[in-house]
Amino acid sequence: MMRPIVDVAARIGVPAEQLELYGKYKAKLSQEVWEANAHRPDGKLILVSAMNPTPAGEGKTLTTIGLTQGLNRIGRKAVAALREPSLGPCMGMKGGATGSGSAQIVPAEDINLHFTGDIHAITSAHNLLAAMIDNHLYQGNALGIQPERIVWKRAVDMNDRALRHIVAGLGDGNGAVREDGFMITTASEIMAVLCLSEDMDDMRTRLGRMVVAYTYEGEPVTASQLQAVEAMCVLLKDAIYPNLVQTVEGDPVLVHGGPFANIAHGCSSVRATRYALKLADYVVTEAGFGADLGAEKFMDIKCRQSGLAPSVVVLVATVRALKYNGGLAKDQLEQESPEALAAGFANLRRHVENMRSFGVPVVVAVNRFANDTEKELEAVQQMCREIGAEAILSEAWAKGGEGGAALAEAVVRLADAQENGRFRLLYEDELPIEEKIEAIVTRIYRGAEVAYSPAAKRALRELKRFDTAKLPVCMAKTPYSFSDRPGLLGAPEGFTLEVRDIRWSAGAGFLVVHTGQVLTMPGLPKHPAAERIRLDEEQGVVGLSG
Repeated sequence: MMRPIVDVAARIGVPAEQLELYGKYKAKLSQEVWEANAHRPDGKLILVSAMNPTPAGEGKTLTTIGLTQGLNRIGRKAVAALREPSLGPCMGMKGGATGSGSAQIVPAEDINLHFTGDIHAITSAHNLLAAMIDNHLYQGNALGIQPERIVWKRAVDMNDRALRHIVAGLGDGNGAVREDGFMITTASEIMAVLCLSEDMDDMRTRLGRMVVAYTYEGEPVTASQLQAVEAMCVLLKDAIYPNLVQTVEGDPVLVHGGPFANIAHGCSSVRATRYALKLADYVVTEAGFGADLGAEKFMDIKCRQSGLAPSVVVLVATVRALKYNGGLAKDQLEQESPEALAAGFANLRRHVENMRSFGVPVVVAVNRFANDTEKELEAVQQMCREIGAEAILSEAWAKGGEGGAALAEAVVRLADAQENGRFRLLYEDELPIEEKIEAIVTRIYRGAEVAYSPAAKRALRELKRFDTAKLPVCMAKTPYSFSDRPGLLGAPEGFTLEVRDIRWSAGAGFLVVHTGQVLTMPGLPKHPAAERIRLDEEQGVVGLSG
């Protein structure tokens, strides 16, 4: 049974008067919470990531929640910091994104659907800016914007492939006719800005420097030049504050921000992380998709910009995911196959090596499924021992905090034993853009080289004209493989990664490198989750589960 959110807040020392309540079970943490706790020392930051995702599912969010429950169960003061689910995947392939079984965050239906309106606020701010661009053209185009070089698309929080490419302005008196398109809101630069901003002043500055178009002379046009910033801040004034909910065991959870890791930087907000670090001894956060995407971006973007550093990385693996990466088809994963298990371990081994390269200790969480055999589980643990990695069985789905306690004990041992100052970034700010991309491709993905399309080469030449040299890079890539080809499973090496474009996210403070066929607007599958979601006779939501 859910506890009143004021009681959950009291567990971490936040009084009711410092909450902005959204009913009985949701709240935002106000600025007063920060001001009252800013003097406190930070807790330890624990990053949960995973091997490359598979159709079998790995349970990364479930493990994050279960670890937080486990830490509190063994007497440690712990808070989880998670991203907010997007409606697109909830109605598409994924269903809900709030954990499952005995390791969930609640109220799940609210969190998965409209929650406190943060994503809607980002969508509104994004589309306000888009409208002001077209209105500027219609009203005389004083800035000399070249319509063909408007780079600011529109946004909607839904998977809708029909909106990837559109024509705007059709009909008399409706403005300039031009090609346009939509991205999903989680790919919006405003989402990245919200998640990386330290406070409202920082967000205002970042929004102002977002590049939305280029002039006929090739000069960038910003949101500030369109005088859109203050109105966007008005729309985002509540969204900047972290949201407080709880696990099914009543543990505090901050849910804030929701950028995807395959097309954006894949981490919850810096602001929520900072709040959590002041309120708890251990903060468990998650980076999206596999460690080659979300965790690398957590390190090289979020930590680089904020000065944060994780004490431990938890890598989630499953017997089924290992066998899938070892060559078994999805419908064969229930059968024992020592050969596929051993072959698929190459994927997990590479992720362990990569995370260690950041100077952070790693523990493997083997998320147990009902059909896993003891022989298979022991084989995974033995393979991890052979590479010097501790592997702990996580039974959070069935047992909640009790099932996550062993993992929690291992995390505490590693976090408390870690020496300060070991964390390091993959590349330095001063490296040229091409060398930063090469560092990720060769040292994280283990590719041999990078090939640039003509469009990407033009983008590189243009970016070098502006103040972009020291920015980190955000790879937009398939999450299913280390390469840019989703079907290339396991631990491929020696491949060529194709870069087809590079975009400047000046407000977020990074360069987005588009590879392969990755899209910023997903489509719905043949049988979307929306077909199964309904209201029951008591107006409860049915079918919205992970």
